[in-house]
Amino acid sequence: MLTALFQIAVVWVSGSVALLADTIHNFGDAATAVPLGFAFLLSRKMPNKSFTYGYGRAEDLAGLFVVFLILFSAVVAAYESFSRLFSPRPVEFLGAVVAASLIGFSGNELVARFRIKVGMEIGSAALVADGYHARVDGFTSLAVLVGALGVWLGYPLSDPIIGLLITAAILRIVWDAGKIVLSRMLDGVDPGVVDEILQEVSRVNGVKEVSEVRVRWLGHRLHAEVNIAVDPELSVEEGHAIAVEVRHGLLHGLGYLSNALIHVDPLGSSGEEFHRFPEHEHDSLPPHSH
Repeated sequence: MLTALFQIAVVWVSGSVALLADTIHNFGDAATAVPLGFAFLLSRKMPNKSFTYGYGRAEDLAGLFVVFLILFSAVVAAYESFSRLFSPRPVEFLGAVVAASLIGFSGNELVARFRIKVGMEIGSAALVADGYHARVDGFTSLAVLVGALGVWLGYPLSDPIIGLLITAAILRIVWDAGKIVLSRMLDGVDPGVVDEILQEVSRVNGVKEVSEVRVRWLGHRLHAEVNIAVDPELSVEEGHAIAVEVRHGLLHGLGYLSNALIHVDPLGSSGEEFHRFPEHEHDSLPPHSH
């Protein structure tokens, strides 16, 4: 926000549309911190009877709102750039434009490093991605420097052209961020996570088979559900002890997991197919299955 406020002052005196596009983008990025911060606070609320899994999904809704904010900034930047392309205006105080470009790069890089560091500490893939997003923003700020040099060399159209290039970079960010957010909302995870869970569970003594692994995000917290098979001759207590060891191994070995639910089946009857009821009739209902 401090970077954007400085840049808007330079835009006011210089008339650079490339810097305006970068400033709009930086304002948009600063504004995204508001819904994300609210979502993080809401996700700290304890589960209740209405929201038994807690409020982690608020982060996904905030992420969707962020994508729309970034898209809006791209539309505004494109409009201003096309306007200046067909109705050129002189760009003044090129030195100030260059300074604003370098400050924009520095501000974004500082934010990028901070977000990536914190994101890795708390296991938030969204925050890490947002950090890399800020790093890309830093390079779009440097593009303003190129536009200023073009104007200084006698090519006034380089300013709106750079503005359009920045708009294209913003749209690419919208596309990448949108895919991440929608994937999370549809319970999408990296397939490598499932493979790591399978490997970790298979190491536990007493696990004869792993029939199902389901993983989903609730905000920046990853939850797993695993079906394991054990020797059918074991007692309930012994089967439970193996499940406890599996859960401990997962939470200890895979730091990005926040919870794991372990379901124990006897070997030979393991998996969802053995929990289904075939077609049957009762209570005057038509034939049905579960």
